[in-house]
Amino acid sequence: MSKVSSVERNKKRERMTKAKAATRATLKAKLMDRTATPEERFEAALKMAEMPRNSSKVRVRLRCELTGRPRGNYRKFRLCRNKLRELASLGQIPGMVKSSW
Repeated sequence: MSKVSSVERNKKRERMTKAKAATRATLKAKLMDRTATPEERFEAALKMAEMPRNSSKVRVRLRCELTGRPRGNYRKFRLCRNKLRELASLGQIPGMVKSSW
C-alpha cells in the first residue's frame, strides 16, 4: 500500500487534467498553427505557461486501483502485477487463465 498523500495528489492531478483539457487543447492548437501571426502564437504560449503544471496530462501517474502502487502496472487492467496475478489465480478476471505448456 502506498502513501495516501501520493494517491490523493495523483487523483487531484487527474481531476485537474480533465477540467483544463479543453482550454489546453485550444491553446495547443494556436501554438501549432503555422498560419497564425507570431504575436498570436506568443500570446498563446504565455497563457499556456500561466496554466497550472498539474493540469498537464503527462504529470498523471498510472497507479494500481487497489493498492496505489506506482510501478509494474498493466494499463489494460489498471492493476499492478502482484494484484493482477492474485486476482487471476482466484478466477476474478474473466478470460484470464494461468498458462502452462
